[in-house]
Amino acid sequence: MSRTVAVIGGGYGGAAVAKALEAEADVVLIDPRDALVNAAGLLRALVQPDWAGHVFFPYDALLTRGTVIRDRAVSVDPDGVTLASGRRVEADYLVLATGSSYAYPAKPNAESTGEALDDLRMTHKELAAAERVLILGAGPVGLELAGEIKEVWPHKQVSIVDPAGQLLPGYLPELRADLHRQLDELGIQLRLDTSLAAPPPVAPGRAGAFTVAGGTEITADIWFRAYGVSVNSDYLADGRLTARTPRGQVPVTEALNVSGYDHVYAIGDLTDVAEDKRAGWAMQHAEVVASNIIARLRGERPTATYRPLPHPMILLPLGPRGGVGQLPTPDGPVMVPATTVAEYKGADLFTGRFTAQFGPTAA
Repeated sequence: MSRTVAVIGGGYGGAAVAKALEAEADVVLIDPRDALVNAAGLLRALVQPDWAGHVFFPYDALLTRGTVIRDRAVSVDPDGVTLASGRRVEADYLVLATGSSYAYPAKPNAESTGEALDDLRMTHKELAAAERVLILGAGPVGLELAGEIKEVWPHKQVSIVDPAGQLLPGYLPELRADLHRQLDELGIQLRLDTSLAAPPPVAPGRAGAFTVAGGTEITADIWFRAYGVSVNSDYLADGRLTARTPRGQVPVTEALNVSGYDHVYAIGDLTDVAEDKRAGWAMQHAEVVASNIIARLRGERPTATYRPLPHPMILLPLGPRGGVGQLPTPDGPVMVPATTVAEYKGADLFTGRFTAQFGPTAA
């Protein structure tokens, strides 16, 4: 019996599924990049170039038995995947794990590690020379970027602008209060309920002094975009496999099957699971899917299901030592101190987890 599993997308969830299944099946991992990008570490790599070696984990170090195809899916049907090169991959099981796109530097523009490293080094040089930094977007990415900049260059003027009237809505009030306190202590200027009359006249991440209107005038030497998530699901647009939601996501069952199929799964940002999209959730999705596929391969009934938490969770570092966090407990969500945020995320930004999975990085 054929036991081919095609995993489309090698991000946090896809890489975890491929690794978990390679001893049980013929795994084919498909991704246009040459390495998993630990996006949690990219912002630190921007301000500390030596840190870039902790971000890129080559796929050729991930699988010892499986196959990695560096290509892009352009269509998926119940029997397999068609790639941009024209190649066809037939599969008994499909795992859709293509994630989402986000503005650089939170995610790289380049698909090769070498080009992505060149981009980071160039942007670091531009940022190092700037005295005034503008960040558009006060979500987790914008806040983390501000914290990383202040850790390396405390003297820089950092301003965050967002049209929202509140930081991290839906989280505990005491968490938001502590976040405001830490931002004030770092000297980060927060301008909520503020929109720019026009976008900055220079490209994001490139040096060039400018002044924009946002209630009052804001002058900066460089700016970064920290908003605008886009689900990577264009390869499903032909409808040969499934219809997408208005947000471009895929409807899934509690077992993370794509609705209507018992051999096709989706994980991570691509799913319509009602939760904030986080790397940790994608890896938990991967555990459920790997368990269910292994059960089927062994002739057993799959039983693993995924249920999102009733309250949002977050670990939001502001550099390696600061930050805020909210974790679940049986009695509901609780705020955790900056020391806990540093212990679980801020100190190494999950590098240890991926080093254990891939081995030491080669970047």
